[in-house]
Amino acid sequence: MDTYELRRAAALSLLATLTMVSAVIAATVDEIPVTTKSAAARMDFIAGQAALDRGDGPEANALFRAAAGADPDFTYAWFNLGNVAFSTEEFAESLKSAAASATKASEGERLLVQINQRFLDNDFQSQLALAQQLVDKYPRSARAWLTLAGVQAGLNQFVDQRQSIARAMALDSRLASAPLAMGNSYLFNEPRDFAQAEQYFRQAIALEPGEDNYWWALGDVYRATNRLEEAREYYTRATLLDPHDGTAPVKLGHVDSFLGHYDAARSDYDRGIANADAATKPFLANFRSFTWVYAGEPKTAVAALEKLATDSDSMDVPEDQRAGAKVFALTNAAQIASHTALYDDATRVIGELAATLRANAKIVGTEEFSAIQEAQIAYQEGQLAARRGDYAQATSLAKKNSELVAKQQNPRKMENYHDLMGLINLSQKKYGASVAEYRKADLTNMYTRYHLALALAGAGQTDEARRIFKEVGAWNFNTAGFALVRKDALARAS
Repeated sequence: MDTYELRRAAALSLLATLTMVSAVIAATVDEIPVTTKSAAARMDFIAGQAALDRGDGPEANALFRAAAGADPDFTYAWFNLGNVAFSTEEFAESLKSAAASATKASEGERLLVQINQRFLDNDFQSQLALAQQLVDKYPRSARAWLTLAGVQAGLNQFVDQRQSIARAMALDSRLASAPLAMGNSYLFNEPRDFAQAEQYFRQAIALEPGEDNYWWALGDVYRATNRLEEAREYYTRATLLDPHDGTAPVKLGHVDSFLGHYDAARSDYDRGIANADAATKPFLANFRSFTWVYAGEPKTAVAALEKLATDSDSMDVPEDQRAGAKVFALTNAAQIASHTALYDDATRVIGELAATLRANAKIVGTEEFSAIQEAQIAYQEGQLAARRGDYAQATSLAKKNSELVAKQQNPRKMENYHDLMGLINLSQKKYGASVAEYRKADLTNMYTRYHLALALAGAGQTDEARRIFKEVGAWNFNTAGFALVRKDALARAS
């Protein structure tokens, strides 16, 4: 019996218990209704929700897909399937199905659908208003407050996000996904507090001590504080709890990448990829490619990522899951090639990425989403133009990006414009102007923070620059951007 079947069987055996305690829970919690007449669909939904709560996206995807298959009018199942989608296409198609059946659903389920519809429009302000309506309608629903917290995080409103998570924890002290969310907020979002992150991850572990995901989340705290060998211990413990999990071996690969043990890292990644389900494998394989960046061989990394993008076309998964893997690989390849002056490679990769993004836009089929994709293309092309020294073209593309996002109801819509203008000014040694632009870009992104530090150093603000270089160098969470700048950030910090 595979992991999915084991999880499903466990959920089914618990269904009777859940039903018995539901009356007691209702005395203190008014949850968003789950509307379906199918017992089988409800069982799969409960199992899928449990998988989603503990962070097992692939299992949740399979279970919500099964629930929607058993009841095609199951709005909440379609909504949650979108939340664990592997691509924009899968998200959009799931959302369309959720909306089509929403007239048969509860008001809470309809509000959830509307929140995700605004995501496709990049209308974060309307998302926030709808999420607030949700908690007003269901003030004793822990899941409603977690939904609001997710929207607040998207707006970088992290203090408000933590208050919403705290409300969820107070409403349902047994819901482990709430302290998990709080731990992740303190781990990744400003103001960061690693002691608080550890406390909340340990709280999740106390609720579900056999859940491997919570142990590797705790390992992430040690990785963030540069205690890499201690992090390895927690990742190893997670592999013992679930030998078939793909994530913990991948995190071991991150540790070995940062320590410079590249062959060991590739072996770790291979083990994680082998354990993963078909839809997750190509995403995890990106990290294996990053080992070549850390090793100083970016061209090998770009070639591996391009092959990964090509191979995704023949993946044995639903077609709407393939595009997400392809976009992820090509976006990473474009960033690596542009940054390392592999300009011919970057031109080719960005052309492939643009074609894929435009194909995605046709499938989603809205003017708003098409503009989002075109804005991303202009940003990628502008990055390459700036790196090549064609500042007039880069500035023109930055302007195009700003025009394409102008209608969005999203206070963060101009971040990529400012990021690109920061690079244009930095490349021309206009350090003061570059600092001003980068301060308005997405400074939750360590690659962007590194470039702000470069501009600060050029402007003579060495103390702040050194502090940021130190922060970036010790970030220890694996992305293409981090792989590109880690070594230099550490050198500049010292």
